[in-house]
Amino acid sequence: MPRTTATTAPVLHTPHQLATPLKRLRLSGILDTLEVRTQQAIAEPWSYAEFLTRLMQDEVERRRQKPLDRRRRRSGLTTTKTLETFDFTFHPSSNRQQVFDLATCTFVRQHRNVLVGGQTGVGKSHLAQAVAHEAARQGCAVVFTTAHAMLVQLHGGRADGTDDQRLARYVRPDLLVIDDFGLKPLPPSGPADRYDVIDDRYERRSIVLTSNRAPNEWPELFGTPLLANAALDRLAHRAIVVTITGRRYRLAPRPDGKAVALFEQPSAHPPTATNVERRAADGPA
Repeated sequence: MPRTTATTAPVLHTPHQLATPLKRLRLSGILDTLEVRTQQAIAEPWSYAEFLTRLMQDEVERRRQKPLDRRRRRSGLTTTKTLETFDFTFHPSSNRQQVFDLATCTFVRQHRNVLVGGQTGVGKSHLAQAVAHEAARQGCAVVFTTAHAMLVQLHGGRADGTDDQRLARYVRPDLLVIDDFGLKPLPPSGPADRYDVIDDRYERRSIVLTSNRAPNEWPELFGTPLLANAALDRLAHRAIVVTITGRRYRLAPRPDGKAVALFEQPSAHPPTATNVERRAADGPA
């Protein structure tokens, strides 16, 4: 009479036991979802092939997300200022189609600039960062900086001999976001450094620039008319101009120093076209 043998249950390896071999195979990301996927496989239930497929999909998504997370960390962007959190209902006059067109990042591939203007507190920085987040998602290298921080960094490079390396940080990325253009006084080398960044990026890589200064005030930010004309011609050539009007997100005083309502409406008489805006339409002289 043949001997019967008892069947043994399969050995279930714990995540701890699998950690070493998965790391050797450079698949350690599977450990992040292994426990959850195991419970799903038991509950639904899944076949072995489906269980393995889900784990591989998790690993592929992790590898896709990892470079994006790295680009965001290096960029200096605020994680919450994305297109998903931009409140179009707050400014119903906003040109949604223009914003969504910018979010495709066609302007980055075309090496065009975007100039975002409007009074303080209307969401210029949020919009600029939202577009930059979309660029990062599409694989672009992005750097976000305020104009003042960038110029302080470049000025420091002149003092310690690292000016070329520091300039490269602002010249190399596919998209450079310069926030608060013209908000603070310039360091001594500011006009020349600002021109160098604009000139080195001209028709090679894109700039998104925000400012609450009227465009007709921009020439004075470059010190001399010659430097101003050269810089603004390059900055505004083929540029996309975005003007945000409407209520303010933050309180701001009137010029006379009196308090204003939180959501004070802007003047009903918008300014006329400026030389900078004409440059964006016409190109360099």
